[in-house]
Amino acid sequence: MTAEGASRAVNVQDRYAFALLGSIQITLIFTLSAIAVPLPHIGREFGLQRDDLILLSAAYGLTFAGLLLFGGRLADRYGGRRTLTAGLALFAVASAVAPSAPGIGALIAARFAQGAGAALVAPAAMAVLRVVFSSPTEYRGATATWGGLSVLGATAGNLLSGVILSLLSWRWTFAVPLMVAVTALVLAPRLLPPTSPNRDRTLDLPGALLATAGITLTSYGLVVTDTRPWSSAGVLVPLLGGIALSAGFLCAERRARDPLLPTAFLLDQRRALALTAIALSACATATAFVVLSLHLQQSRGWSPLQTSAAFTPFAISLIASGRAAGPLITRYGARAVTTAGLGTGGAGLALLASTGLQTHTPYAYGLAPGLVLLSAGAAAGFGGAAVLAVEGVPPGRTGLAGSVLNSAMELGPTVLFAALLSLGSDAWSLGATGAALALVALLNHRTK
Repeated sequence: MTAEGASRAVNVQDRYAFALLGSIQITLIFTLSAIAVPLPHIGREFGLQRDDLILLSAAYGLTFAGLLLFGGRLADRYGGRRTLTAGLALFAVASAVAPSAPGIGALIAARFAQGAGAALVAPAAMAVLRVVFSSPTEYRGATATWGGLSVLGATAGNLLSGVILSLLSWRWTFAVPLMVAVTALVLAPRLLPPTSPNRDRTLDLPGALLATAGITLTSYGLVVTDTRPWSSAGVLVPLLGGIALSAGFLCAERRARDPLLPTAFLLDQRRALALTAIALSACATATAFVVLSLHLQQSRGWSPLQTSAAFTPFAISLIASGRAAGPLITRYGARAVTTAGLGTGGAGLALLASTGLQTHTPYAYGLAPGLVLLSAGAAAGFGGAAVLAVEGVPPGRTGLAGSVLNSAMELGPTVLFAALLSLGSDAWSLGATGAALALVALLNHRTK
C-alpha cells in the first residue's frame, strides 16, 4: 500500500472511530432527556405523585454528575478504552432492566445505574478521542464537533420519545440506549485504539467519595425545590449537607498528593467561563424543552407526537449550526464563536419568553423563530466552549477534562434548571436564562 493509501485508510478509520464515540455521547444525553415527554404516562401507570416523578426524572443525572470526576480518574489511570467498555456494560444492563421494571422503585434504581455507567463512559470517550486525533489541529476540530453532540442528543431524546410514546409505549424508549450500548461493545475493540494506563495516578478515594456525595446531595436538594419550599427540611438537609461535603472536598484536594480535581484546573479564567457557558447552554435547552413541552400539551392541548414535531426546526437548526461550528472556530477562533453562540441563544430565549408562552400566538412566528435562534446559538456556543475547556490539557489528564466538561453539561439541566424553575414563572425562567447567556457572552468577549 502506498503512503497516500495508508493515510487515507487511517483517516477512514478515524472517521469510523469518531462516529462510534459520537453516537455514544449522543446516546448518553438522549437517555437523560428521553424521559421528559413520557413522565405523565409513567405517573398514571404507576400512580405516582409529583415527588416521585421529579426523582425519576433526576435519578440518571444525579449519579451521572456525581460520579463523573471519579470516572475521569479511572479513565486516566486504567486507560480510556477499558473504562469505556466497563461503563458501556453497566449502561447496557441497566437499560435492559429498566423497561421490565414492575414498579417505580425498580425503575428509579435502573435509572441510577444507567447514570453510573454513563459517568464511566463519558470521560473515557474523550480520553479515547484524544488518542484517535493525536494532531492538535485535528483534536481541536473534533472537540468543536463534540461540543454540539450533547445538544443533539437532548433534541433527539425529546423528539424520538414523543414518537415512540405515540406508536408503542414509554418502555420502548429504553431500546435506543440498549441497542447503542450493545453495538458499541461489539465495535469498540475493532474501531477504537487501545489507550495506555497510567499506574502512577492514585484513585484518590476520599476525594471521590466527598465529590460524589457533595454533588449528588446538592443536586438533589435543588431538584426537590420544585415540589417543596426552600425552608423545608427536605430541601435544606440535602442542600446544606451537599455544600458542606463539597467544601470538604475542596479542602481535601488542596492537601492531596494527586488530587482528583486540581484547583489550578478551574482557576484558569478562560476555562471557567467556558464551563459556565456549557452549563448555561445545557440549562437553556433543558428549560426550553420542559417549559414548552408542558405548555404545548397542557395549555394548547397538543398530543405528544405534535409536541415532538414542534421541535423539528430546533433539530434542523441545531444540526446545521453544529456542522458549521468547526470551520467557524478554525477561521475566527473558539472564543469569538462561543461569544456569538451565547448571544444568539440568549436572543432566542428572550423571544420565547416574550411570545412563546402566549396561547393565542401562532406557532410559525410565536415559537419557531425563538427555537431556531436558541438551537443555532447553543450548538455554536457548545462547540466553541468545548474547545476552550480542553485547550492546553496534557494527554494524561484527558479523562479529567472530559469529566469536568460533562459535569458542566449535567449540572446545567439538573442544578441550574431546578433552581430557575423554583424561583418564578416559566416566562421569567426563560428570560433569566437568556440574560445569563448574554452576560457570559459579554464576559467571554472581554477575556483575553
